[in-house]
Amino acid sequence: MTDRAGTPAEPDPPAAEEEPRRRHWLRWTALGCAVVVLAAAGVGWWLYRKLDDNITTDTTAAAELEKYEKERPPAGTSAARNILLIGSDTRAGEGNRKYGRDKGTQRSDTTILLHLEAGKSSATAVSLPRDLMVTIPSCRKADGTRTREQFAQFNWAFEFGGTACTIRTVEKLTGIRIDHHMVIDFRGFKKMVDAVDGVEVCLKEPVNDPDAKLKLPAGRQTLHGEQALGFVRARKSLGNGSDTERMDRQQQFLGALVSKVQSDGVLLNPTKLYPVLDAATKAITTDPGLDSLRDLYDLARSMRAIPTEKVQFLTVPRRSYRYDANRDELVQPAASELFRQLREDKPVLVTPESDKEDGGRSGDGKPDDAESPGPSATPTFTGRNAAEGVCE
Repeated sequence: MTDRAGTPAEPDPPAAEEEPRRRHWLRWTALGCAVVVLAAAGVGWWLYRKLDDNITTDTTAAAELEKYEKERPPAGTSAARNILLIGSDTRAGEGNRKYGRDKGTQRSDTTILLHLEAGKSSATAVSLPRDLMVTIPSCRKADGTRTREQFAQFNWAFEFGGTACTIRTVEKLTGIRIDHHMVIDFRGFKKMVDAVDGVEVCLKEPVNDPDAKLKLPAGRQTLHGEQALGFVRARKSLGNGSDTERMDRQQQFLGALVSKVQSDGVLLNPTKLYPVLDAATKAITTDPGLDSLRDLYDLARSMRAIPTEKVQFLTVPRRSYRYDANRDELVQPAASELFRQLREDKPVLVTPESDKEDGGRSGDGKPDDAESPGPSATPTFTGRNAAEGVCE
């Protein structure tokens, strides 16, 4: 066969030759995609295992609590959960000794009872003063000996018998069953703040507190790990020097931290989420029920569904202890009513501190800390929500 110029035309390639070439190309394309998918899955699995292995499981507390199961409040029947968050002031470990001499002991520097409502529509975080006078049950010490039951300040429970002793003390005080617990130390807190690139605060006056390793100018500024830790721990140079005011400042800071995590889209951005998860999982020691990444993810997912303004912070109603002004005692019946509402998963109404006409403080023991208008009405407690943050 020739073309118009009389030149023989080249024959068309047979279809039989095109088919093997096409299959060959498709095979390599499929193989390349498979390699990419497997590599991504491998990296994902490696990251998952790394984060999962970061978490420290507290089996000692679980075993000790099991011995006292009959004494503990009954487990709730609803989906509500109560988690005890304990900030340890241990000086042991790398990065912690700068805050004081390691005397081989530790106390709970901060303790918060976090109640997650069954419908996942609200969360209430109640600060328990470390100087609150309470009945501490007989607890097993690290050396195997036991302490006697005694009336003492709350943070001694952690020193006496660690997490299990603290949980039993809280349950005895409140009648609330603690479902889970988390313990975080100084170093872990700093890493969490750094993972979200700092938290913004506003200071009316400059701060210079050598004990808290804190020196800051007045005004709006972003605090990172070391400064943030000093800010939430300072007592002598901020406010009136009371532990109540320090707890109030801790609540503000935690609210700002929650707000930043949600507003920056950290939970939906893998590149931002991983550093936060890495810091968080390295920072905590938790019970066997929360010691996996899946467990913590389920907890974070339930928290993510709660609007920021529905994450409430308050201090248990307290006042200066009648026999020692440096200690605290509960204000009754307000404290008992708060504990009852949490036990029964009833709504806890928290009035923002900024709404108070008299300018009083949360937890100062005044009547308006828990207003009780009548037996059929729900009392209102003074506190704040996460949306308020520190800079108002």
